[in-house]
Amino acid sequence: MFWTRLASGVVLLALAIGTMSLGGIPLAVLLWAASLVAYRELTKALKCAQDDKINGLEIIGFLGITGYYMLLYISGDSKWLMMCIVGVVLAYMFAYVLTFPKYNASQVMAAVFAYIYAPILLAFVYQTRMCPQGIYTVWMVLISSWGCDTCAYAVGKLIGRKKIFPVLSPKKSLEGCIGGVVGAALIGWLYGFFFVEKAFPEQQIAWIIAVICGVGAVMSMVGDLAASAIKRNVEIKDYGKLIPGHGGIMDRFDSMIVTAPMTYFLTVLMLL
Repeated sequence: MFWTRLASGVVLLALAIGTMSLGGIPLAVLLWAASLVAYRELTKALKCAQDDKINGLEIIGFLGITGYYMLLYISGDSKWLMMCIVGVVLAYMFAYVLTFPKYNASQVMAAVFAYIYAPILLAFVYQTRMCPQGIYTVWMVLISSWGCDTCAYAVGKLIGRKKIFPVLSPKKSLEGCIGGVVGAALIGWLYGFFFVEKAFPEQQIAWIIAVICGVGAVMSMVGDLAASAIKRNVEIKDYGKLIPGHGGIMDRFDSMIVTAPMTYFLTVLMLL
């Protein structure tokens, strides 16, 4: 299991580095595909469909995800993106009313939640990358999520004592959480000092990168715990089996999904 998980992790990291470096179509296509899978994982977990067959609500979601990423790549205009989101929500409502009583309210709400939670939030990775100087700032998403996970795990293993979420996540400790935030902020500062400041001449912004990565690390843990809470509510171990040793897209990218929008907005407010 360890070697399987390690090999999958290396492949995922290579894909992330490659597509985030290129940006544009490669990154958009990868995020679109990941969003489709994550959406399906969530709708299955939340019982949007009563069996393994894809239903009408999920088809609306798949079309809405595809439309959103097409608009994101072609235009990126926030007005069109918001119009797409509202249009998909209205489409769910039409399906609910016109086919009543085929779907119940909980299924419709699960479909809406799944559409916004994974696909829309994950799209902020692309938006961060396509910002001015995005080739530098997009890596804060990885530092905040995977950097935090690594530091939290290491610190928790070494000195973790106080269990902070004993019911939701028994292995997480207060020391590990603090180590994850501090570690991500420190990695962010080092990255900002040695790399990002070169893209912003005459500006000392390493401390801003550290703040963004530290805040992103907090959101990373929130995303991880939220995804775990859903799994505990519906009594499943993993969202899927797509990634050997890791589970599904939601299992591996739960923290990045929440970190991405936070990184984007803080980058726009504090750097650009």
